[in-house]
Amino acid sequence: MDDEPRHPRQTTALFGHADGERALLDAYRGGRMPHAWLIGGPRGIGKATLAYRMARFVLANPDPAAADVQSAKSLAVAAEQPVARRIAAQAQPDLLVLERTVGESGKMRQDIAVDDVRRSVAFFGSTAGEGGWRIAIIDAVDELNRNGANALLKILEEPPRRALLLLVSHAEGTVLPTIRSRSRLLRLRPLPVADVARAAAAGLGREADDPEVQSAAAIAEGSVARALALLDGSALALRQQVTDLLTNLPKVDPRALHALGDALAGTDARPLSAFVDAVNAWLSAQLRDRKRSKRRLAQVAEVWEKINHAARDVEIYNLERKPLVFAVFGLLAEAARG
Repeated sequence: MDDEPRHPRQTTALFGHADGERALLDAYRGGRMPHAWLIGGPRGIGKATLAYRMARFVLANPDPAAADVQSAKSLAVAAEQPVARRIAAQAQPDLLVLERTVGESGKMRQDIAVDDVRRSVAFFGSTAGEGGWRIAIIDAVDELNRNGANALLKILEEPPRRALLLLVSHAEGTVLPTIRSRSRLLRLRPLPVADVARAAAAGLGREADDPEVQSAAAIAEGSVARALALLDGSALALRQQVTDLLTNLPKVDPRALHALGDALAGTDARPLSAFVDAVNAWLSAQLRDRKRSKRRLAQVAEVWEKINHAARDVEIYNLERKPLVFAVFGLLAEAARG
């Protein structure tokens, strides 16, 4: 069994999002292909997977009028196809991927580096390979700072022929209006539980009817990434740590909080996701308790908002995680006492 989920560049299967896939395919073979797509929706639902799937299809089928393209039922490209193999190996010269990278400090940068964005100018200005297409995937466009966004605008304002930009966004409403206005929006919705289970199982080499897979899919809120985080072995152990602490509320053991903070340390998003999911599950149970007064329910809802806002800041700005653990359990203890 493969314990590490595959990256979207290595994933040739798409679960759900048939309408989104059809919109991309119809635009390509119908000669109405915009130079930029803004693919929006919640985290972890398959936006990047669809972007790579589109890039793979166009680079493998550079002539939209070709018979194979006109008769295609989907954007599927076989994993053994040369373009698919080069993309999986990050060796496709006509594909540029812009994403956050690890900085000199050893931590993940808060934004996509401006110098990386500026590479797109040279990339789109150089001679394309066979087929003439140049494609860039920005994952995610939300992670561009002002300078990076302005650098991207230079390409969007004067796109060269056969240029395609696939802009992944977890919150398209926060994207600069100048970028949104120069892109066609394709909004994806959270996946049904069955599709989450199938996608998570495929990513880990497991069966979709595996009880653990089904359980993770049921609480993943339509996100494959969240289901995969819940299925990670260390994340399951961490979730048990959190559950033990939650069971003892309003009492809190500082030593256990320190141990939990140590377990969350680093830049891996999966432990943090498992922590937040476990806390949210506890809060959800409190909100479903009909014995609570409206005042108490409002207090729990306020705690929910504070905790999730703080967790998003920690993730986005790569902040230390141990202070978050203490802050979260301080809020939870207060809510449990009330």
